[in-house]
Amino acid sequence: MLQGTGSSVGKSLLVAGLARALVLRGLRVRPFKPQNMSNNAAVTPDGGEIGRAQALQARAARVAPSVHMNPVLLKPQSEIGAQVVVQGRVHATARAREYQSMKPSLLPFVLQSFSKLREEADIVLVEGAGSASEINLRAGDIANMGFARAADVPVVLVGDIDRGGVIASLVGTRNVVAEEDAAMIRGFIVNRMRGDLSLFADGMAEIARRTGWAPLGLVPFFDDARRLPAEDAQDLLDSIPPPRPGRPCVAVPLLPRISNFDDLDPLAAEPGIDLRLLRPGQPIPAEVALVVLPGSKATLADLAALRREGWDIDILAHHRRGGAVLGLCGGYQMLGTRIADPEGVEGPPGEAPGLGLLDVETVLAGEKRLEAVQGASLPDAVPFAGYEMHIGRTSGPDTARPFLRLADGRLDGATSPDGRVVGTYAHGLFEHDAQRAAWLARLGAPAAPRNHEAEVEATLDALAAHLERHVDVDALLALAR
Repeated sequence: MLQGTGSSVGKSLLVAGLARALVLRGLRVRPFKPQNMSNNAAVTPDGGEIGRAQALQARAARVAPSVHMNPVLLKPQSEIGAQVVVQGRVHATARAREYQSMKPSLLPFVLQSFSKLREEADIVLVEGAGSASEINLRAGDIANMGFARAADVPVVLVGDIDRGGVIASLVGTRNVVAEEDAAMIRGFIVNRMRGDLSLFADGMAEIARRTGWAPLGLVPFFDDARRLPAEDAQDLLDSIPPPRPGRPCVAVPLLPRISNFDDLDPLAAEPGIDLRLLRPGQPIPAEVALVVLPGSKATLADLAALRREGWDIDILAHHRRGGAVLGLCGGYQMLGTRIADPEGVEGPPGEAPGLGLLDVETVLAGEKRLEAVQGASLPDAVPFAGYEMHIGRTSGPDTARPFLRLADGRLDGATSPDGRVVGTYAHGLFEHDAQRAAWLARLGAPAAPRNHEAEVEATLDALAAHLERHVDVDALLALAR
């Protein structure tokens, strides 16, 4: 089990790289994260949803993703509350304090999922969550030491030298956790080293001396990580290239509850466009060619946030100037004339007028749709493959001009009479090379000669080779139960 001294120290990437490295050694590998918190989720073939990082790790292990790889997924809906997804399905909605008392009842689900994966594999690579040193959350823990102890899984602690203070982070963790928990930790990895590795040789030795843990790797910064799907919004921001003046501009307002933002990763890698992710306080630039409204975990709340920022005014002005707008899932719902949440599915019950750029209305009710989809866009018949992950029914005159025809015959989305506003429930649209090239052509931007799927595979192979060079993989295998 790889645990971290804090969030975003690179655990997810290390698990993905090790999964591919061990698969290349001929082992059957499964990734596992007992508890994840993310609004960036993936649909699984067994009909549920898991964190996007675990889907990438499954891909690295060359197996289909499963709900058992991430049995507890927390999807934040407000500053203090989240939707609790258990083994792929919505289980409850809980505030932070309520969730703390709920955790012990979730441990049996976690252990059941772990047991299932263990039966399928030669080795299971487990990823912790947040920080192992959060002793204030230790009671009832299912994400870090609580799971490691319950499942008897040896732990390797990961620290991030790029953010500074890595010696204190690792040694401090040893000093604050209970002795029984510290005994589970068998080694440590220092991640994201820049420059001359020999400059930290003494640091590795000092950490080992003060903790008694084995130094298992000093891993240089892996710059190509930006080519892999991001799980956290900050990872997405870190992967965006600098502005490219003179190229068609695509603007994306970053709303508080943005979800499934890996939809944007393939666009970020296109050199022919200027992709701008707009933080609060930044207006939508006048020169923008396309505004993309991405998915949202709380559509009404994010619509209100969009209005507070004045982005609604910017979008309407952009449309009046002849600009194009694309809404993905929750963004599609915002483009309509009205959104209603009578049962409080995504927050307090209520309704609000949408932006009115599409003549459709959405009611947030019914079962959540979770499935892989494929088909072609209309009327150009350009193929695509992606997935649906949404709740709500959208209807209205503009659905008579759907954007997609799915393989099962269903029609999806809506288009404005002038064709400049499009909404769809399909995620993963830009991952398909032909579909992405069609959108770039509409903007007057050439598509680079890229194969997105092949690039992801090549990056996973390169990551595996990177870790084989800088981590003692043999020692990791020797630690495994």
